[in-house]
Amino acid sequence: MTIKYEWRGDFDNASLDALHADGFGTIPVARTDWRARVEYHSLGWVCAWEDGVLSGFVNVGWDGGAHAFILDTVVARDRRSRGVGAALVAVAVEEARAAKCEWLHVDFEEHLRSFYFDACGFRETSAGLIAL
Repeated sequence: MTIKYEWRGDFDNASLDALHADGFGTIPVARTDWRARVEYHSLGWVCAWEDGVLSGFVNVGWDGGAHAFILDTVVARDRRSRGVGAALVAVAVEEARAAKCEWLHVDFEEHLRSFYFDACGFRETSAGLIAL
């Protein structure tokens, strides 16, 4: 099957809720207005489509200037280990660069370290975090 990657792709909230529930293991589906959220806060987002089904998504937030942020990279469980996540991030990198961003940030849980550093090309930096 061919996967199509689309910058600022059209999606419906139910499809993204279902993908998040599958990819992150959240139940029940959150019923979030993702469309309004990303249109208001984001530089853009990348959708991965396979046979008309939303099978991957990444949100690219930004500060309106030099800094963009990878948020909520998610791939359907049955589509993992096929390069979908890395391809989503590659499109995000390309589009953030095209928007003249100078930096693309990501934070992640330890088990995703190899994905972001090895598969996606991020490098380690010093950072800080406060849990709220």
